[in-house]
Amino acid sequence: MTDPSVFASGDFVIGPDYAPAPETEVRAGAPAGVVHAFTMESRDSAIYPGIRRLDNEITRRRDPFGNRIAAEDHEQSVAAPYTRTVWVYVPAQYQPGTAAPFIVAQDGYLYLNRLPRVLDNLIAEGRAPALIAILVDNGGGDAQGSQRGLEYDTVSGRYSDFIETEVLPRVVAETGVTLTDDPEGRATLGVSSGAACAFTMAWFHPDRYRRVLSYSGTYVNQQSPPDPDCPRGAWEYHATLVPQAERKPLRIWMEVGDRDLHADDPEDSWRNWPLANQRMAAALAAKGYPYRFTLSREGRHADPRVLEQTLPGALEWLWQDYPL
Repeated sequence: MTDPSVFASGDFVIGPDYAPAPETEVRAGAPAGVVHAFTMESRDSAIYPGIRRLDNEITRRRDPFGNRIAAEDHEQSVAAPYTRTVWVYVPAQYQPGTAAPFIVAQDGYLYLNRLPRVLDNLIAEGRAPALIAILVDNGGGDAQGSQRGLEYDTVSGRYSDFIETEVLPRVVAETGVTLTDDPEGRATLGVSSGAACAFTMAWFHPDRYRRVLSYSGTYVNQQSPPDPDCPRGAWEYHATLVPQAERKPLRIWMEVGDRDLHADDPEDSWRNWPLANQRMAAALAAKGYPYRFTLSREGRHADPRVLEQTLPGALEWLWQDYPL
């Protein structure tokens, strides 16, 4: 159906024409928040010290007298170090010492020039609480074999633990804000694998996060390394995990384009993005979750046109039952 209200739940279709929402522009009279930034080194992380890679080396052996007797190839597994950036948006309305609601966004750089402007406007108009936005960059690369893939496509609570034990304490130390412990005041956001990650954070830890915003979610078979307990990666969410589990206290806004990745691939490839997201919405509906699913006509993967049009409304829907 077409969209009757920003607060409605269910399945909706938009497009094929898109225009940026007015809330994406700087508005006179809307107090501007402050964006802080800091970096995190992988060598300091107990959870993600660096993705393992194999280096080929030539090792020369010697006899007991020190004479070289052979040369052999040797593969050594090493950790590739990296640096990630974290940006923290603090709204002008934040009162120091109060426990603020917040949203954690994966691939943080994607939102750096979008989310603060939108939140400035929504908060000023009383359409969203004075929430803090934590924009966390990934560790690099994409898909299987990459640090980003390891973080975002793994179906487990590991990334949520990383955010909870390593990122959030740094946010507090670097900015002086106080973050709420109430899971109703904690949200996650992502695009593509970052969207699957956002859902994973809440799925494995509804005690931490209960609001999820997902664009072009990678609810497909992309987990690497594979896990025999979850053989099709995030495809298992709509195939088995959501249908077989008791309903969790989650609220989910999600979108996919009908021309998203692998739109013509067969179901048994487990790699069709539009089909995976439609199956995800159906699984959530069947279990009675509060959800809103948007199908974007002629929408592409992580389509910026769709994001610019829908992000303000998505945030308003996500937080509609939270006290201002």
